[in-house]
Amino acid sequence: MHALETLLASNCAKEVRMKRIPPVLRVCTLLVALPLAARSIPVHADNHHGHGTFDLLETTIPAIQNAFDHDIIDADDLVRMYQARIDAYDGPSTATRLNSYIYRNPHARADADSGKHNGWDNHDHDQPLRGIPMIVKDNNDTKDMPTTAGSVAFNGSFPKTDAFVVQKLRNAGAILLGKATMTEFANFLTNGMPAGYSSLGGYGFNPYDPRPDPRIALDAFGRPFNDGRPALTPGGSSSGPGIAVGANLAEVGIGTETSGSILSPGTANGLVGIKPTVGLISRDGIIPITADQDTAGPLARNVTDAAIVLGVIAGFDPNDPATAACLTPGNCHHDYTKYLNPHALMGARIAVPPFPANRAAVMNNAIAVMQGLGATVNLVPALAAQLPGCPASPPFIFPPAPGCSTVLYYGFKRDLNQYIKDHVRHSFPTQSLQDVINFNIAYGAGATKYGQDLALFSQMFDTTPGSTDTIRYQSDRAADISLSRGAIHAVLDGPDGIPGTADDYDALLFSGNSGAATPAKAGYPSIVVPGGTFQNIVTPPFPAGFNALDGPAGVTFSGAAFSEPRLIALAYAFEQASRVRKPPTFLPALPASSKIGA
Repeated sequence: MHALETLLASNCAKEVRMKRIPPVLRVCTLLVALPLAARSIPVHADNHHGHGTFDLLETTIPAIQNAFDHDIIDADDLVRMYQARIDAYDGPSTATRLNSYIYRNPHARADADSGKHNGWDNHDHDQPLRGIPMIVKDNNDTKDMPTTAGSVAFNGSFPKTDAFVVQKLRNAGAILLGKATMTEFANFLTNGMPAGYSSLGGYGFNPYDPRPDPRIALDAFGRPFNDGRPALTPGGSSSGPGIAVGANLAEVGIGTETSGSILSPGTANGLVGIKPTVGLISRDGIIPITADQDTAGPLARNVTDAAIVLGVIAGFDPNDPATAACLTPGNCHHDYTKYLNPHALMGARIAVPPFPANRAAVMNNAIAVMQGLGATVNLVPALAAQLPGCPASPPFIFPPAPGCSTVLYYGFKRDLNQYIKDHVRHSFPTQSLQDVINFNIAYGAGATKYGQDLALFSQMFDTTPGSTDTIRYQSDRAADISLSRGAIHAVLDGPDGIPGTADDYDALLFSGNSGAATPAKAGYPSIVVPGGTFQNIVTPPFPAGFNALDGPAGVTFSGAAFSEPRLIALAYAFEQASRVRKPPTFLPALPASSKIGA
């Protein structure tokens, strides 16, 4: 029996033992048999006059648009193909039950048909995302779909308008397949919430090993590992876009990051993820943690697609003051594909801080590849320490003692309340962070499976101007900026400490999201690229008989503010030389839906 069949049979058997409803068993039986029949069978597209073959799996934006241009497929074909994969692999009645979508757009095919009648699915090159099926994290406002951040307190909330990012995607011709599951409130509801879990969406599963954790032991917070969480993390908090794009359930996705939330699912799902400079992309209409660090960014299977999407969503928005930086020439660009240079590592200088031991093989291989392409790669000491976040576990110590940062807590209350005021309909019952807390208490265990400690702690802050808490926040934010930017430039400026000299470094290189925190506080950009795989060895170990599968591992380039062009060039050069991304083996092409020939 192949690995896929073994996995699906195992999942189905568990469903039988758990006495789930009979239809689930019937679906599982179908899917166990599916891989035997799924062999990328060509399909002829009715009413198309072009000639050629289109492969859905691991396709790219340029390949899709080439197929449009040559009348091999149209946008409706493409939407149907992705929807078939979502039907087969994503829902709770499927054996893999990836759960990347919290809401599927019922109008996706109508949107594709509308675009077809407007002509963009064939020859309109003014829309760089014409006909491209996308998934967006469910903290991005969509006026025609609920926006919930995974919280039952926002279930059914249709915002007033699209987020600025969503407007730009639609204007560029993108088709939204739906909204993505995510770690609730971008992993800022409580301590110890598993990546990809939310009270509204449930658990998301990594397509490279979509099984629940079987361990009966307790985690650091006293909660059992076998409570439904995944055995292989999908990364978070942008878990859903990572899962969907990694599993070929969408072409590209939009995530958000405050600290690691694009880089983490990027590395976990074998993807390219760009966490841009704060100010490159508007946050207007995105449920926040804090405007001090939040940003949106693309998740894609290759650097080219990520660069295309970044160019679409970058730019000035009068409703987000941080994007005023885009009015300065050279900071923001509408086309990042012009920086895709396969020779960019020739003569580049890369600094590598210490990395985790279980990622040593991936990092050492990446270093060797870069050196082989002509880069100078030097190991450097760890970046200077930053202020830790203040402890936020009951019994709360308030006000927090000096020596920790209050920025995220203060910002969460301030900016969530402002988001609700600006974007949530006044008729909707949840109108503040306090309302979220109260709703969760009344709702009970279904809302607070892992508690709501961070929300409770954040609510304690007085965010009025001039308050003691505001003064403390301002001091902590100034320290965060000074310490983080100082630590990064102490390395990037080279041994002589003088910027603009020959010993400067082009970028820092981290393992996955291990170095995310310092660039996040600085507001500086990072881009993660597939780098290899790692063994999913955990403590305490998995029980005998449970053979954990290897997971993807990425390498991350980080740089100074608005250095996206250089980082994209370096990432592209590495990607083209290494080509390590492999699609998940558990999600094969579906019969009669993965190829079209005419």
